[in-house]
Amino acid sequence: MFTPEVVQVIPHENYVVEVLFQDGKIVNYDASHLLEKGGFTKLKDKDFYMSRCTVMNHTLAWDTSGEYNPTNCLDIAPDMLYSIQ
Repeated sequence: MFTPEVVQVIPHENYVVEVLFQDGKIVNYDASHLLEKGGFTKLKDKDFYMSRCTVMNHTLAWDTSGEYNPTNCLDIAPDMLYSIQ
């Protein structure tokens, strides 16, 4: 069974994140719809959004602790990201 893994993310100021998968697929994920949802409201802070955007748990994530702890992050399911056309 194929499980997509994110290997690189590039955040842009307009809340679009380029997401690169291990098989070479690239998607553009618009994270702007998350700004009003629970813990994701932290993304409204552009410095947080840009500087904490990373790969954790093999997917797009934002490191909430600043310690690169995979249990303290906001992450997006890789299957959902991979399904973006």
